[in-house]
Amino acid sequence: MATYIATLKFSTTGASHINETIDRAAAFRADAEKMGISVVGQYWTSGPADGVLIFDAPDETTATAALLHLASKGNVETTTARAYTADEMKAALGKLSG
Repeated sequence: MATYIATLKFSTTGASHINETIDRAAAFRADAEKMGISVVGQYWTSGPADGVLIFDAPDETTATAALLHLASKGNVETTTARAYTADEMKAALGKLSG
């Protein structure tokens, strides 16, 4: 499974219904688990992002589908990055030439 980290920013709709944010997070977790995704953490943050989502997905297509599903609700916008473990980074560095 690959790990992904997504930062979340509330849309106007999401902010205007902020009291529902915890329920929306639980619904995403349930939907993601049905897709074979393991949600490692869901955090609300201060600063430039309103939240952080960390999850493991079996492949990039599944990760993308989950984030598209989340975005389609209209409550948040996401920016997502693939995260690498030390072993994964070691394998990548092993492919460098020179």
